[in-house]
Amino acid sequence: MAAGRYATDAALKPAPDRPLPNEPPLTVHATAAGQITLTRSLASLRPGVYGLAGRSCHAVVGPVIEDAPHPADCVVRRLERVTHGDLTPGTRVRLTPQVYIGNPRDALGIEHADVDVPGELGPLPAWFVPGERSTWVITTHGLGTTREHPMVVMPFLRRLRVPVLDLAYRGDPGAPRPKDGISHLGDTEWRDLDAALRYAVGYGATGIVLHGWSVGATMALHAAANSALRHRVLGLVLDSPVLDWQATLRALAAARGIPAPLLPLALRAAEGRTGLHDSVLPEVADPERLSVPTLVAHGPDDTLAPWHVSREFADRRRDLVTLHTVRRAPHAAMWNADPKAYEEALRRFLVPLL
Repeated sequence: MAAGRYATDAALKPAPDRPLPNEPPLTVHATAAGQITLTRSLASLRPGVYGLAGRSCHAVVGPVIEDAPHPADCVVRRLERVTHGDLTPGTRVRLTPQVYIGNPRDALGIEHADVDVPGELGPLPAWFVPGERSTWVITTHGLGTTREHPMVVMPFLRRLRVPVLDLAYRGDPGAPRPKDGISHLGDTEWRDLDAALRYAVGYGATGIVLHGWSVGATMALHAAANSALRHRVLGLVLDSPVLDWQATLRALAAARGIPAPLLPLALRAAEGRTGLHDSVLPEVADPERLSVPTLVAHGPDDTLAPWHVSREFADRRRDLVTLHTVRRAPHAAMWNADPKAYEEALRRFLVPLL
C-alpha cells in the first residue's frame, strides 16, 4: 500500500514548477550573441521553439543552427532571449513547451484583465483577453505547465479578434488546492472548465471553442459531453489529449524513476485514491459521443499520451475530426515543433466557427 501510494504521488502530485519527467536535463556549455550551446541529445536537436527552464533562470531558444561551430557532443541553438537569470556554463536546464512566463501584458504586450471565475472549490484566477467576436476561446493547460503555456497561441488568436479566457484550475498557483492534493487527469478538474463556460456565457459569449493541452484536452472532452452548457460549445482543439489514463500514469511513474515492479501498485493505488476506475473518461473519449468539429494535434513522439489512441479517435470520426500530425515533438509541444504549421491548421479549423 505504501509503495503504491508513493508511486501515485510521484506520478500525480501537481508540480507546475517542475518540468515533466520525460524531458532530460541538459547542460549549458556556452552562450554567444544570439546563440546557446547545449548538451547534444535527441531533445536538444528537436526542431522549433521552446522555453529553457532552470532552477533560477528561463530563456527561449529557437531552431538548431546547423552551420555553427561546436564540439561533437554539443548542439547550438538560436537564443531568442533570456527572460530572467543567467545561463552561465554548467547551468542545468530542461526544454519546456511553456515559452512565455509572466502575464500576457508583460510577456507579449497584449492587454488583458485579471478575473476570477467562481468555481466549486473557490475562485479560479484567469486572464481575459478581449476581442471583437462573440465566440470565445477558453484555454486549459496540461501536465507540467501553468496557464502561461497557452500564451503561445494568444498572438494568433488576437489576430483573429477572438476573446480568450485562459484558465487556472484546481491545483494551479493561485487556485484552490484539491483536498487529496493529486491530479485526477481531468476527471474532476473539468468542473473548473465548466465554471469557465458559465462565466463566458454570463459575460456575453454566444459560442465557445475549448482549446486544451494534455489533461486540459481531456477536460475539454468532459465539458463537451457533460456540461449543462455543452450546446454553447462550437468546437474542440485537443493538443496531445490524455485519452488512456492508465498509459499516461504508467509513463509518468516510470519517468519519475518508479521501478517497473511497482507500476501495477501505482495503478491500483491511483484507482483507489482518485476514483479513476469509475471514471467517465472511457465514455468521453468515445468518438461516437463527439458532436462538434474537433481538431486533434498530436504526434508519434509523445511518450506520455499515446498517439495511436488519438489517431484511432480521429479515424473513427472523420466526419468531425481533423488530425494535425506533428513529428519530433514531446508531450503538449505540438505548437513548439512547428508554430507556423500549427497556426495554419488552427486557422483553417477556427475561421468557419467564428
